[in-house]
Amino acid sequence: MSLKGKTALITGSTSGIGLGIAKGLADAGINIVMNGFGDADVIEDNKKDIEDRSVKCIYNGADMTKPDEIEALVKEAEDTFGNVDILVNNAGIQNVQPIDEFPPEKWNAIIDINMNSSFHTIKHALPKMKAAGWGRVINIVSAHGLVASPYKSAYVTAKHGMMGMTKTVALEVAQQNITCNAICPGYVYTKLVENQVADTAKARNMTEDEVKRDVLLAAQWTKKFVTVEQVAGVALFLCSDSAENITGIALPVDGGWTAA
Repeated sequence: MSLKGKTALITGSTSGIGLGIAKGLADAGINIVMNGFGDADVIEDNKKDIEDRSVKCIYNGADMTKPDEIEALVKEAEDTFGNVDILVNNAGIQNVQPIDEFPPEKWNAIIDINMNSSFHTIKHALPKMKAAGWGRVINIVSAHGLVASPYKSAYVTAKHGMMGMTKTVALEVAQQNITCNAICPGYVYTKLVENQVADTAKARNMTEDEVKRDVLLAAQWTKKFVTVEQVAGVALFLCSDSAENITGIALPVDGGWTAA
């Protein structure tokens, strides 16, 4: 079955992994609903870039901590395109501190954006997927949905929770031609990570190559960063007919991190 003409709603898709997935799905003829924060001019440029791939694209800046805005996001997508065929839950934030020093407001924001928002998007997107008899839910979970790291209590908690949600949703809709899977990337070399490399090098008096090898890629046995294009390719595969019987899984794209 061709994916051309279907619609994907991708949260957190104004930059990084989400934007990469948006462009990858657009290349397959899938209309895109962008969401996220950022500079208005940059967002508009990326929207035009997606539209140049011969698909339609709209942008909605819903705050993923606010359930009413999430509901309105899904409704706008359905009003514009008729349905959300593919839902990619990608929005996320991070804070790194010991748990006894972790600000409660940071904890709440990470749980809301990284986990609770996906409950709301799935809740509102599923009814029309069920009516259409086809759907794909893809949760971008991270390797931290499978293993833990110190000082990331909220992030790891949210991502482990997302794995439980993924499995539960997969079972609930298994007989309705809807799949729900998780992609678990390791370190992806985005602009955000690039900035972290420079900051870490300065703070630790290391070279940037040393930071990449000895800090960020210490757990990734390939010693290579994952690319946004690779994550987008996996997402596209999970939308394909070949993945029709793949549901409820955690698919690591982590250079061997979780194999050790």
